[in-house]
Amino acid sequence: MTTAYDVVIRPIITERSMAATADKKYVFEVARGANKQEIASAVEEIFGVKVASVNTVSMHAKPKRMGAGRPGSTRQWKKAYVQLTQDSKTIEFFEGMV
Repeated sequence: MTTAYDVVIRPIITERSMAATADKKYVFEVARGANKQEIASAVEEIFGVKVASVNTVSMHAKPKRMGAGRPGSTRQWKKAYVQLTQDSKTIEFFEGMV
């Protein structure tokens, strides 16, 4: 059984994602096996907000060199764009970062 904290791993803090917080749109790294309904319920449970929609993107591994020419790659992960409803409160975690 997974908890809400197993679904939502961490927030993505970038300049582009912070600009979207004005429209109540937040970006999170989520578990690769999580679907949109699980992500929406996890965000609602953790932050106490109402979710309008969820869009997901699977970020594929990129090839990288590790040291003296040894091949390697970055890890695969999943990103979720969460749009809150207009009457929902904002997520206070992101308030001081903009």
